[in-house]
Amino acid sequence: MSVINFENENRKFIDSAGSFKVLEYQKDASVTSVNAQTEYFMSKMNVKRRQLVYTLDGKNSLVMQAGAMQWTLGNISISTGVKGAGDFMSKMFKGSVTGESAVKPEYKGTGTVVFEPTYKHIILQDVSTWGKGMVVEDGMFLACDGTVKQSIVARKNVSSAALGGEGLFNLALSGQGIVALESRVPMVELVEVQLNGEELKIDGNFAVCWSAELDFTVEKATKSLIGSTASGEGLVNVYRGIGKVLMSPVSYT
Repeated sequence: MSVINFENENRKFIDSAGSFKVLEYQKDASVTSVNAQTEYFMSKMNVKRRQLVYTLDGKNSLVMQAGAMQWTLGNISISTGVKGAGDFMSKMFKGSVTGESAVKPEYKGTGTVVFEPTYKHIILQDVSTWGKGMVVEDGMFLACDGTVKQSIVARKNVSSAALGGEGLFNLALSGQGIVALESRVPMVELVEVQLNGEELKIDGNFAVCWSAELDFTVEKATKSLIGSTASGEGLVNVYRGIGKVLMSPVSYT
């Protein structure tokens, strides 16, 4: 099997990791007289369509967000990964608290899986480089190798998290393999903070992902609520321990 004109002068692969590749449209040629001007300035500001592409070799497998697939080519089978009613309820709970789809389809076989285009940036990360694993912000997960284990983690002080309008749970990824995340900002603008026993306080939802070993809490900016109000700050996200945090310059809320 072969695919002609998938990559050309306008569509180029800009990143790859493992079985994943990121295809970027240098400019959107599918325009009309109505939206041509808008699309032109979008391309100049790096607002471009991107597609995730995954190659199946018969040994690996792909897990993705439900509804993210655009087309497949080859001898590929799809399963839900649901092993029974109890497993389905567990996945429903995980999906409801992490902002991800409850059931993520798994693709196996040989061939190519192409994702729906997105104007967001696609960030590829090797889960094994995050120590015991990585925790991702709600709604950012797009896909991962089938070897990556998924679980949910809870904030330590759920009362302050609820008071601060933050989610109580996040998706945690561990093991071996690559994960693809959808981000509002490109990798070049993300700041990586390495913690060696110190603490990082972030006033807002700026963390994209962080090491699973870190203690993550939501706390008052100062020791007293009155002091927090007087300082102009309220509750902050606090990360403590040994690990790293990928931080965005803009909030995701």
